[in-house]
Amino acid sequence: MAIFGNFVNRTFVLMHKLCNGRVPALHEDVMDDADRAIIENIKAAKQAVESSLENYKFRDALYEVIDLARSGNKYMQDKQPWIVAKSLEENPDNQKLIDNCLHLCLQLTANMAILANPFMPFTVQKMLHMMKVVDKMLDWENAGRIDLLKVNYPLRAPELLFKKIEDEQMKEQVDKLHNAGNAAKAAAAEAEPEAPAHNPVKPEIVYDDFAKIDLRVGTIIAAEKVEKADKLLKLELDMGFEKRTVVSGIAMHYKPEDIVGKQVTVVTNLAPRQMRGIESAGMILMAEDKDGKLVFVSPVDTTAPGSEVR
Repeated sequence: MAIFGNFVNRTFVLMHKLCNGRVPALHEDVMDDADRAIIENIKAAKQAVESSLENYKFRDALYEVIDLARSGNKYMQDKQPWIVAKSLEENPDNQKLIDNCLHLCLQLTANMAILANPFMPFTVQKMLHMMKVVDKMLDWENAGRIDLLKVNYPLRAPELLFKKIEDEQMKEQVDKLHNAGNAAKAAAAEAEPEAPAHNPVKPEIVYDDFAKIDLRVGTIIAAEKVEKADKLLKLELDMGFEKRTVVSGIAMHYKPEDIVGKQVTVVTNLAPRQMRGIESAGMILMAEDKDGKLVFVSPVDTTAPGSEVR
């Protein structure tokens, strides 16, 4: 996260110092290959993050966001607008080079906010405050654009996005982990033989957390492959009280024609999101066996669509 926060901070500091705190113009007459390459990186990042999210590879998706920040840092370091600024008295036209660098760094920052929002919503809210824009900018279809921040728009001063963890705090947490680990080993030594290895159980939640999830039975009434997406199926579900569309990454496991009529368990109150231009309204629960095969979580007996799972 240091790469992410460092890039945003440098961009805003230099924008205030070299561009009077406003989004500078993009001058096409002085654009070079590095400018065009960073634009392509911004566009490619959207596709890379989107592909990872569609395939439930959330860690890979976050890595793609960090890689975009890394490419922005390299681009800025190569351009060195703080060095170019020293030549402005001799050559005022060099301001265009500074403008282009910081304009594209600011547009990259805006794109990072969109792409990072699923992972770091509170950090992204700080970024929106600094950019003086509203949540609407975070709509997924805006990712990949380089006109998200308008020319001459005044931006706020930078804020630190991440708090630095001091060595003493780190040591304290490491000691806690060691102590907890030693206690767990001692308890395991007295316990019966462990069950076969499995994915670790997620952190404990209270009933109120679980109660927020609305699980219902739905019946698949139509299924088709999503164009140019090998792993995605577009499913039409009968939820009893309505019909809705869900996009699911199960195309490598099931043929569309084989699952029509299948009853499935659906997270019905999950916020809709765009996947390959299709609004997916919910998520189908799947179990993954030791071989990576995805299996539907379904009622044993046929149940009325819309029935609540309790």
